[in-house]
Amino acid sequence: MTTTHTPVPRYKDTAWPVLLSQGFRPFFLLAGLWAPAALLLSLGLLFGFIDLPITGTAMSWHAHEMLFGFVAAAVAGFILTAVPNWTGRLPLQGLPLAVLVGLWLAGRLAMAFAEPLGGALAGAIDAAFLVALIAAVGREVLAGRNWRNVPIVAALTVLAAANILFHLEALGALDAGGLPIRLGLAVIAMLVALIGGRVVPSFTRNALAKAGEDKLPAAMGPLDALQMAATLAAVLIWAVAPEGALTGVALLLAATLSLARLARWRGFRTLGEPLLWSLHLGYLWLAAALALLGAAAFAGTVPVTAGIHALTAGTFGTMTLAVMSRATLGHTGRPLGAGAGLATAYVGVGVAAALRIGAALTDHADATLLALAAASWCVAFLAFLAVCGPMLLRPNPKKAPAGAASAAR
Repeated sequence: MTTTHTPVPRYKDTAWPVLLSQGFRPFFLLAGLWAPAALLLSLGLLFGFIDLPITGTAMSWHAHEMLFGFVAAAVAGFILTAVPNWTGRLPLQGLPLAVLVGLWLAGRLAMAFAEPLGGALAGAIDAAFLVALIAAVGREVLAGRNWRNVPIVAALTVLAAANILFHLEALGALDAGGLPIRLGLAVIAMLVALIGGRVVPSFTRNALAKAGEDKLPAAMGPLDALQMAATLAAVLIWAVAPEGALTGVALLLAATLSLARLARWRGFRTLGEPLLWSLHLGYLWLAAALALLGAAAFAGTVPVTAGIHALTAGTFGTMTLAVMSRATLGHTGRPLGAGAGLATAYVGVGVAAALRIGAALTDHADATLLALAAASWCVAFLAFLAVCGPMLLRPNPKKAPAGAASAAR
């Protein structure tokens, strides 16, 4: 018996605004806006320039909003756009996408006005976004029988659990000792290792092959599997027990394997194209972050904040900008090439991470370094918004370059 399959159209016509026609559009825009805004609000709260009725400290609000606000939006945009490619099913558009966007926005407002709302209600409102995202993505993965990406759903579930634990700890219902934020960081680090391990060598291989290169990034093999297993074990051990010899050894082993894996992807051949070297740089930041966290676990060889900001500002900042800009260009039908604006974004976020780590490592002039790091971070995301913001808000060009969108996937 022969079964014929009708190709599923990637997107259908919708009467909703173009911003709600594709998952990456609203969430990449919100991530690009919230990354600098949340940082500036955090600094304003910390130094007393502004007064928001938050609960908890300015630093705990900062950690939550950068992780469960900014990074979660970037992750949502990527996954909602990738799911149709994984499953062959229609993507979220229109009303369902508007509901998800509304839940994310409601969470940001709830966290900013948690005191008058009450911690329990604010926490419930904030937690709703990730729960709804899991339901939407999980339904598509299961309906499409796309078992390869079940770990993505599992990772989102752990991320949502970490967010709920954060709110329970804030309410005094448990004493988790900072576990919720560390667990959230561990989940995103693992997603970078997993998804980055797919897209970095894949995009590099495509570009080098097109340029006629004979030597291409190494195919998946035992080293890749070993690095993934070691990274998963290391970040989970760190989340539960951030100090100690076992934690340090696990993190340093994961860092070494990450560097070894990265070295096989021929990143030195991508230096002429920012869209590619930014991805390699993001993965390099992952190795650096694991190494710094490992060193911090050995009785405070380096401050743990250095490792955390190598992970957040370095790894997450670079990877989100690299992936968001590439996906925006590809899925809006633009040529896959980064001009000066996007190159500025990639360099700016790297400088911000280096300065923030420098502030953690030095006692003198740290306030100056913090200010410079914040300024560089804001410049990076404003550069992204300047280039990609109009693309996210406007319909695709009438004539898209052949293969542009597929090359972005």
